[in-house]
Amino acid sequence: MSAMIRKSLNEPEETRPFADGKGRLDLVNVEAGAVGRATFESGWQWSKHVKPIAKTDSCQFAHTGYIVSGRLKVVMDDGEENEFGAGDLMVVPPGHDAWTVGDEACVIIDWQGMDDYAKR
Repeated sequence: MSAMIRKSLNEPEETRPFADGKGRLDLVNVEAGAVGRATFESGWQWSKHVKPIAKTDSCQFAHTGYIVSGRLKVVMDDGEENEFGAGDLMVVPPGHDAWTVGDEACVIIDWQGMDDYAKR
C-alpha cells in the first residue's frame, strides 16, 4: 500500500522568482514530478519575465493547471489564443506566450511542466 503524502505550497521546497519581481513559482515535489503555484503579478509576460531565463523563443513546456485567481491570456505560436480566469482548468501545449490581464495577479496551480520551468 502507498503512503499518503502531505505537502504545502505555503511551505514550498523551492521558490523561483521571475525577472523584475513580477512574480514567482513555488514548488513541491512528488513522485510524479513537481507541482507548482505560479503567481504572475500584474504586468507579467512570459516573453519579458521568463524568456531571459528559458532562452527559447516561446514557452516550450506543456501546462495543465487550475486558475485560482486573476486572468491569463495565452497566444500559441500558430496564432490560436484563449483567455483563462478564476475557476478555469487550462491545458496548454508547448509553444506559447502568456501574460496577465488586468490589475490583479494571476495565481495558477500547475501539475505539468513545472520541473524545469523558470529554472536558472
